[in-house]
Amino acid sequence: MGTIKLQNIRTFSFHGCLEEEARIGSDYRVDLEIKTDLRKSSLSDELKDTVDYVHLNAIVEEEMAIRSKLLEHVAHRIVTRIFKELPSVSRIVLAVSKLNPPIGGDVEAVTIELEEYRN
Repeated sequence: MGTIKLQNIRTFSFHGCLEEEARIGSDYRVDLEIKTDLRKSSLSDELKDTVDYVHLNAIVEEEMAIRSKLLEHVAHRIVTRIFKELPSVSRIVLAVSKLNPPIGGDVEAVTIELEEYRN
């Protein structure tokens, strides 16, 4: 097995329960870690034998562009798509952070993290 990590994927998205969040948007950070078998690609040196991180990044960006009230909801969509589109992925750890959240305090970020295994 092996691990592929995409760290600090930055997006500008419109998630949140408040109407103003839907209008003005906010900065987000996504961190993604997947488990997959990297043995074949480590020997073949061929992209077809691994999980393409360009594909992973595209899934994150596309799902982050679809508004959700809750970070948990957008994270679930990302996880579901990865498992559907990339059958060699066996485990996902995904963190979605809203930077400078409007919670009435000096908070750098609020983060939710999901860890899911393929059934």
